[in-house]
Amino acid sequence: MLSADNLVILDRDGVINHDSDNYIKSLEEWVPYPSSITAIARLTREGYTVAVATNQSGIARGYYDEATLHTMHEHLISLVEAEGGHIAHIAYCPHGPNDNCQCRKPLPGILIQIQQILGLESLTGSWMVGDSLRDLRAGEAVGCETALVRTGKGSKTEQAGAGLEKTNIFDDLAQFVEWLIK
Repeated sequence: MLSADNLVILDRDGVINHDSDNYIKSLEEWVPYPSSITAIARLTREGYTVAVATNQSGIARGYYDEATLHTMHEHLISLVEAEGGHIAHIAYCPHGPNDNCQCRKPLPGILIQIQQILGLESLTGSWMVGDSLRDLRAGEAVGCETALVRTGKGSKTEQAGAGLEKTNIFDDLAQFVEWLIK
């Protein structure tokens, strides 16, 4: 039985794969961190449900299309499944920062979408793992526990320091998973 206590929601760029200030625009540019795929598979094997919540404003900006994004996500899913893991849902916001949507983090719409698709009454007690304050704020808005990873923009976010009082901080996704499982 799926419960919020066993749900881990991951940001994508900077948590699962390398990030780029120039956007990840193709499958060739989508490069996972060496330990992230194994970490996701381990979560699954330990009874956790994994979902991904990612802002993808590069679509609105015309840098790549939704078909390209789906190709990246299909590759992610196949890598995780090859290690015995599973991603329950990948939610993405295709909008730009000025589109006034409700799904772009730090607003919680994309997380609410995950909640509804997975059939959960709430997300209280689940985890939101990200590398930026916008990831953490979206999680906090719906009752998630939050974890910051130092990969991607995470080290800069940690150095800025503001708003991290209730956030657990880890070197990377694998360290978070190790901590969570113990």
